[in-house]
Amino acid sequence: MKRAKITIVGAGNVGATTAHWCAAAELGDIVLLDIPQTEDMPKGKALDLMQSSPVFGFDANIVGTTSYEATAGSDVVVITAGIPRKPGMSRDDLLATNAKIMGAVCSEVKSSSPNAIIIVVSNPLDAMVQRALQVTGFPPNRVLGQAGVLDTARYRTFLAMELGVSVEDVSALLMGGHGDTMVPMPSCTSVGGIPVTQLIAPERLEEIVDRTRKGGAEIVGLLKTGSAYYAPAAATAQMVEAIVRDKKRLIPCAAYCDKEYGVGGFYVGVPVILGTGGVEKIVELKLTADEQKAFQASVDAVKGLVDTMATLV
Repeated sequence: MKRAKITIVGAGNVGATTAHWCAAAELGDIVLLDIPQTEDMPKGKALDLMQSSPVFGFDANIVGTTSYEATAGSDVVVITAGIPRKPGMSRDDLLATNAKIMGAVCSEVKSSSPNAIIIVVSNPLDAMVQRALQVTGFPPNRVLGQAGVLDTARYRTFLAMELGVSVEDVSALLMGGHGDTMVPMPSCTSVGGIPVTQLIAPERLEEIVDRTRKGGAEIVGLLKTGSAYYAPAAATAQMVEAIVRDKKRLIPCAAYCDKEYGVGGFYVGVPVILGTGGVEKIVELKLTADEQKAFQASVDAVKGLVDTMATLV
């Protein structure tokens, strides 16, 4: 059986850790690409990771490169390239620089892997995945963003910590843009099948939601010199697995919504069925009046970001 070919663009903390998760799960052969100051850096990381395979007992061919030639014919391309957030910097501050980087990367991917499914991880996420669609011209189902899986994982973690239960028993959903305008869905959040609203008081639940919204910034503040990478990489690997193994996972992703939810042609976090075709279906939920109002505010924020990006690239 032919192994999937997975390219990860950006060999920094998020990219290298994504490669680690994907290799350990034997999701396919991996190409780790970067254009660093030290040309051999991605080769060194790939070789180091390859040498861990006898210890963990996984089979995968892992190579590092600075050339897109080695990525040709990839089934999945994960894009983590871009400058990371620094303390005091919002995702929006990254817009101009990372939009240019995303454009350059996607131009190369379009030529080298025209049939690939692209997962964008770079921030500001919702605008970056829109940029990837613009540059590649790929069908929207093959261009998506990693945000909802990460945001939901943070939300589930905080809920489990609050209740003193296993994270495995917490099921949750967040929608909308990746950042301060994300929309919690209490009606879709439960613990062991029990609605979370029966377990946590509304005021406390809102505090947990607010911590989730600021989850990335909290880690940036603690690290001082970097941003989160373990959880973003794990979330990305889950998406890669859903695609290469055709898992048909129903998970939240940044997907292109046109008529869906009345968005009108932008990327926002919504529940999707993710499989070998990429986004195989967008699941439309009936939102409450409050949820719809919050979701629309989040969509408007994304639209504003995309409009600003258009003036910069």
